[in-house]
Formats: sequence, structure tokens, C-alpha cells
Amino acid sequence: MARLMPFALAPALVCALVPAMSRACETALVLAMDVSNSVDEAEYRLQIDGLADALADPVVVEAVLMGKVAMAVLQWSDAGQQIVVTDWIQPADRAALDNFSGRVRATPRAFVMGGTAPAEALHAALQLIERAPDCHRLVIDVSGDGTPNDGGDVGTARRRAEAMGVTINGLAIESLGQAITGFYRRHVATRDGFVLTARGHRDFPRAIRLKLRRELVRVVGETRGR
Repeated sequence: MARLMPFALAPALVCALVPAMSRACETALVLAMDVSNSVDEAEYRLQIDGLADALADPVVVEAVLMGKVAMAVLQWSDAGQQIVVTDWIQPADRAALDNFSGRVRATPRAFVMGGTAPAEALHAALQLIERAPDCHRLVIDVSGDGTPNDGGDVGTARRRAEAMGVTINGLAIESLGQAITGFYRRHVATRDGFVLTARGHRDFPRAIRLKLRRELVRVVGETRGR
């Protein structure tokens, strides 16, 4: 079982990888997952298994190991509910990455009945970024299935991220229409970030796999993953 840390806190698809920078780590990535009241137990399992499976995707595996990517996982809900469920890890080989994927899959749900406070989730992720390994890129990957009903101003958190040189990307889990995608594009993602849409929680595994490919694979030209 994963240890909870309170926040008291297909290579052929790749056109060409950008050469490694002078730092030993290409990307520090925080995976911030929404576990608010709108996410039921089956939907939580779709998210956590989808992330674990995405970490075994051949393109993601190559990007993580070649880029010496560092990752941490945070779960979030209302304004007082953010928790680091897997602290920073920088897998050195496939066995270490498989171990990390297994830890992700075994992670218990931290919160059950909370509201949705993405601003506080972003502030918590930024505090986690502040103690990340020394990496060339700093990225927060935040996923969620709702707009705020608790917490502070998301724009303040986004501006703080931009001032710190942190990219925020979003994965909007939609049930009806594109309201959540629109919110993530207007208020969550930084100017250098992007938003992908999952058509419900059952589509989350596909979307998170493509999102990790886009975040971690540095390409020349355009790459399309399916």
C-alpha cells in the first residue's frame, strides 16, 4: 500500500527526441488527481488504473527513462484536502518505473466527501514543485471532472505558476458538453500549457496516456499518438 504523506503541508511514433539538457533531469512532473465527491469509487479506479497503465506505455517508458523524468502524485479535493500520495521519484530503469506504476495502482483514495477546489490543488502542487529534483522543465498535470465549488481564485494560482516558470496542463473529464474543458483552458492551463478532454471517466485511460506522451516526449515536428 502506498504511504500517504500529508500535505501539511512505440518509439516509432516519435519523430525525434531533443537532446538531453545540461541538467540530469529533463522534466519534473506533478500528477494532481481530483478525488472530490463527484468522483465515485469506480471512477477513482478508472483514474488510478489508467495512470498506472499509461506509465507502462512504450512511448512514455522511453521518454521517462531517456529524459530521467522525476514524478510525484498528489490527490486533491476541497480547500483543506490535498495530500502527496507518492513523493518524488526519478526511475533509473524499467524495473524502477514498473515499481512506481505498481505503487500508483495500489494507492488508496485519500478523500471521499470533499468539494472541488482546484486553486488550492495548484498551490499544493507548486509547493511540491519547490522541492522537486533539479530539472529543465517543471510541469503540473492536473485532472478533474468539475468546476470549483470551494476554495480561492484559480487565476492567482496560475499566475504564481507562470512567475515560477511552471507549466500547467489540464485533463478535463467531461460528462456533458465541454464546460469543464472550457474552464480548464480559460482558468487553469498556463499560456505555454494545453488541455486534453476525456469523454467521461471511461475515456480517462486513453486521455492520460496521450497526455503523458505529449508532456514527456520532446519532438521535432508533429507527433500523433493513438
